[in-house]
Amino acid sequence: MASRIVLNTISYHGHGAIENIVPELTARGYKKAFVATDPDLLKFGVTGKVTALLDAASFPYEVYSNIKANPTIENVQTGVAAFKDSGADCIVAVGGGSAMDTAKAIGIIVENPEFADVRSLEGVAPTKKHATFTIAVPTTAGTAAEVTINYVITDVEKKRKFVCVDVNDIPEIAVVDPDMMSTMPKGLTAATGMDALTHAIEGYITAGHCAISDMFHLEAIRLISANLRDAVQNDPDGREGMALGQYIAGMGFSNVGLGIVHSMAHGLSALYDTPHGVACAIILPTGLEYNAPVAGERYRAIGKAMCVAGIDTMNDKEAAEATIAAVKKLSADVGIPANLKGILKEEDIDFLAESAYADACRPGNPRETSVEEIKELYRSLL
Repeated sequence: MASRIVLNTISYHGHGAIENIVPELTARGYKKAFVATDPDLLKFGVTGKVTALLDAASFPYEVYSNIKANPTIENVQTGVAAFKDSGADCIVAVGGGSAMDTAKAIGIIVENPEFADVRSLEGVAPTKKHATFTIAVPTTAGTAAEVTINYVITDVEKKRKFVCVDVNDIPEIAVVDPDMMSTMPKGLTAATGMDALTHAIEGYITAGHCAISDMFHLEAIRLISANLRDAVQNDPDGREGMALGQYIAGMGFSNVGLGIVHSMAHGLSALYDTPHGVACAIILPTGLEYNAPVAGERYRAIGKAMCVAGIDTMNDKEAAEATIAAVKKLSADVGIPANLKGILKEEDIDFLAESAYADACRPGNPRETSVEEIKELYRSLL
């Protein structure tokens, strides 16, 4: 079966990459930007690094910041209305996954108004037109939303997240500048970094993996493992390594899928507003242990990418155990909790397991699963 790889038309990487935003907009003849960002980034001046460039070039723009940490249907709907009222003809998304996911949904609906019911975008939606031209500028090193064909929206009414997969939503241009990530607090740096590691590891073992995605994921694992601890300490080299590593992870998993770690994490964010990266990091070792019977032979390569000492001389079982131990250690080193105590409620497990099983990420899991087995995985983390 043929493998499909969808990537940005152009991406810029490294310190000062944001200097390319205005030239890219003007070269294409755009006249006004719709800057989608979140309130905190606006408040603390992070978005201002981009709007200052627009101001300096006298390039008109309007800011939209009605975006929550786990963006909702309402955030998208008001964003679509705001875009139409603004007179803008392009989008500049500045933020983490929340801002970029909201921008993707806005851009898709603006160009495909038949999908104005945001819920209709769940799964693989048959949109006909590419989203409004978008430049995505990540401010976290984790989601890789700037290079993926996925976005996630929270349905507050139904207390669930739903994943949308659409080749028409990928931003044409990604601008991955580590300077935009330099003000991330330690906790957010750790959480988003572990989300990126989960992307890379789940993408490497997912049922749909291919030679190209394997190449991306192993390099992403190497970069993230080598740089996350330093990035949490705000070391510039660590920031740059994480910016690149999370992007490369996105190049892979966007095209081959994920698994039950993400499907289980989505429910925790929807129900309890748990930071997505924290949920992924806590669940990841349990997911690896669960998938070991069918994917364990791939864990050795993950361990090698994480520089696990002596892994070449271990048998498959030992290599798998050492790899899982390395994941746990990295998570602990950056301050992630070891379990879901204080987060997960026993009475919610049935609902969460059913939501995880229905999640769009679950079919990519290398091991066939069931609602009952997912319930037991949640319980094991209490």
